[in-house]
Amino acid sequence: MSKISTFITRGDNIESVHGIKCIVLNKKKEILLSTNNNKDLIFPRSSIKIFQALPFILSGATKKYNLNSKQVALACSSHTGENFHLIDLKNWFEKLKIKMNNLKCGIHNPINLASSDKLLLSGNKPDQLHNNCSGKHLAMLSSCLVNNYNLNNYLETNHPHQKKIRDILELYMNKKINKKNYSVDGCSAPQYAFELKDLSEGLINLISSYNNKFAFNYEIKFLINNILNNPMMIGGKKRFDSELIKICNRKLFCKGGAEGVFLFAHLKKEIAGVIKVIDGNERAVPSAVAAILKKLKITSQEENYNLKIWLNSFIYNHAKTITGKIFTKIN
Repeated sequence: MSKISTFITRGDNIESVHGIKCIVLNKKKEILLSTNNNKDLIFPRSSIKIFQALPFILSGATKKYNLNSKQVALACSSHTGENFHLIDLKNWFEKLKIKMNNLKCGIHNPINLASSDKLLLSGNKPDQLHNNCSGKHLAMLSSCLVNNYNLNNYLETNHPHQKKIRDILELYMNKKINKKNYSVDGCSAPQYAFELKDLSEGLINLISSYNNKFAFNYEIKFLINNILNNPMMIGGKKRFDSELIKICNRKLFCKGGAEGVFLFAHLKKEIAGVIKVIDGNERAVPSAVAAILKKLKITSQEENYNLKIWLNSFIYNHAKTITGKIFTKIN
């Protein structure tokens, strides 16, 4: 058993500590690293969007609406609402010929601060497309339109599209979802709790799909390749999942989720991991993930060099003065 902790310092003193839950498996589903939280339930949140997007791909909506590679990546995204995101989101939305209030994800300002400031200064207000989950919701609605499903209740757990997503999740996790583990995500879509080990095995099965050894080979390869080709679309500038995909140069797929969740799948080495910050603070994620990748030699020396700013990052105050740093220890 390993113990993983991410430390926040101020000056020379430790100010805060974030505990990390983690499990990493190889292609034989053997444990390479574990904090002995394998059976702990977590809500993976946005980190499982690739599984939620699979019924959308299977529906044929990408062909019907002539969606491009960036829009396919946006279906799996937690985008930051930057201009390059909104261009393709608006184009996709217009192709569907639906109303903005058909998207039930809710409204918030762009996550990217510069984009949020620009929107405010323009005198315009955010709409549903600015929601970081709007790509996932456009994908759901696109699939519903192709299948002639009701759009008004597409987020209800008994809706046929949500049942298809649940079937996919149960297939990859090899576990029936108990109804007591049903919940609702921040964007109002159904969300389900899984054990860490189930999620890690689901990622190994995802890698197997990518390598033609599990279900939906073509569709998974199509989804992942579009993400690898457009890493900025699933997050944005200075977002750790987008940057990690770029650094690993098409060898690693990853996705973050709210409350300090992060999933990764190395497509070449066939190693997958699940990370959960115990207190949910997302600032601990980059350092913890970079430390795990380095310890297990999943990333190369060159990749570790490019990850060093995430592994041990400085903390700045509003005057741009360094006040401390973030680093992770694995014992």
